[in-house]
Amino acid sequence: QVQLVESGGGLVQPGGSLRLSCAASGFTFSTYRMSWYRQAPGKERELVAAITSAGGSTNYADSVKGRFTISRDNAKNTVYLQMNSLKPEDTAVYYCNADRRWSVVYNYWGQGTQVTVSS
Repeated sequence: QVQLVESGGGLVQPGGSLRLSCAASGFTFSTYRMSWYRQAPGKERELVAAITSAGGSTNYADSVKGRFTISRDNAKNTVYLQMNSLKPEDTAVYYCNADRRWSVVYNYWGQGTQVTVSS
């Protein structure tokens, strides 16, 4: 049974930090590209950050470059999102995504974790 379980969300003041975690199970984590997406109320879901299966390459949305860092630990089947210098506009539900596109495409989503940046 495939599971992606996000944790680490919460309420934080502007300028603060949070670290999100996504624990994966039920599939071969080390062969999947992992990403974090977010969706704010009334907006479409958007890609925040992604990391390749071995962790050798990352990419970020322009809005979070220099503030957020994605990383992964394949031994622990976990992907992280370190978020620093948080802004109110970072408020959203953050989702973990696993994607593998070989001969068959596999794509999985977590349930999401709420991040609220407010004073």
